[in-house]
Amino acid sequence: MRRFYSVLLALLMAVPFIQAQTSRAASAASYLDRGNEWLKKGELDRAIADYDLAIAFDSRSAVAYNNRGYARKCKGDFDGALKDFNRAIELDPRCVDAYVNRGLARCEHGEFDSGVSDFNKALDINPRESKAYTNRGIARQLLGDLVAAISDFTEAIKLRRRDADAWSNRCGAYYLKGELDAAFNDCQQALKLNPRHAEALNKSGNIRVHKGDIDGSLADLNQAIALDPHPGNFYSNRGKAWLLKGDLDRALSDLNRALELDERNARAWITRSSVLGARQDYARAIADLNQAIKLDPRLTEAYHNRGVILLLQNRLAEAEADFARFRALGGTLKPEAEQLWREVKQKHAPK
Repeated sequence: MRRFYSVLLALLMAVPFIQAQTSRAASAASYLDRGNEWLKKGELDRAIADYDLAIAFDSRSAVAYNNRGYARKCKGDFDGALKDFNRAIELDPRCVDAYVNRGLARCEHGEFDSGVSDFNKALDINPRESKAYTNRGIARQLLGDLVAAISDFTEAIKLRRRDADAWSNRCGAYYLKGELDAAFNDCQQALKLNPRHAEALNKSGNIRVHKGDIDGSLADLNQAIALDPHPGNFYSNRGKAWLLKGDLDRALSDLNRALELDERNARAWITRSSVLGARQDYARAIADLNQAIKLDPRLTEAYHNRGVILLLQNRLAEAEADFARFRALGGTLKPEAEQLWREVKQKHAPK
């Protein structure tokens, strides 16, 4: 009997402890859920505040650390995000989302090789994690490994064949590889799945320019901009189409808007320089090309075009320096540029 009472007493004393633990777990889950709702709405500060509370109630919640890290990443707090993702992985070494999110943060910070390493780890844990394939493909594309990027996007498509983003991503890699037909087929598949996919419309419009379908390009790009008027490259691509159609005013308007939205778009500077050159505004055209080269010193087209404008100004030595740099980067002069160069050389030849 005495033993019965001692056991009963121990059980009674344990009840408040169990209830407290249950209450803390419930509170952590409640704050975690509310934080997730704030995150979906883009209310990052409120989401972080709720994740703080979830962690206060359950300091070993890998999910709470991962989600807070993601919210911090979205706010641009790279160090805070990385710290949270590291803690999530420490608590749960098989937390795939933490590896994927840490990889994303590293890539956004320019650490592409480290990002690829994180995506590799995520795929080691779950070989069917489509987000890891997609993000590794994007990182590999930015590293210049287009074959590997296409392979990753293909795996993502196999896992999610009805995901328009997956087809659009592979379209972009094929385009950069110069495989325009494959790129066009992919973006059309993306649009079949989602006719209002603004990025796929933008890519379709850009590819149509290269195929010589200017009117089709403008139709795609008009629709892309109507759906999403914020990306600068949409205006840049439409500006190129207007330029090729011979409408310099509309081309200049679009390119000005493109650079208002994204002044680091080197190709927009190059295209605007072509419009200014066509208007014989050579000083401003060269200034735009200088800016493009400052942003990306390996853009061969910028050296080619600046060399041509310098020739038009009879600045032979400077033009030849640009052409030398252009060739060193693997470029081949267009026949028109070769002809202009010969003519200017003749003018400068000793009599």
